[in-house]
Amino acid sequence: MNNPKPLSPAAQAVLDAFRKQPGDRSTLAAALRAAAAQIAAEEVPPHLTGDVYWPWRNGRATAEEHLLAIATELEGTNG
Repeated sequence: MNNPKPLSPAAQAVLDAFRKQPGDRSTLAAALRAAAAQIAAEEVPPHLTGDVYWPWRNGRATAEEHLLAIATELEGTNG
């Protein structure tokens, strides 16, 4: 799939790594979405409570959002 603009450095790095293996961008995007789903579904470690829990949760949400953004960019879609 052709993108009218260059990929971000993050998406380009993922695509460059993927190009070492057979497949296409949609396959790679699906893999990233699956990884994001795993991050979202991860259970809270029992030792994380109170002030320690929120940074962990926010970091996990940020990682998931970044993976989904890269997947969307690789698919050439806007949402």
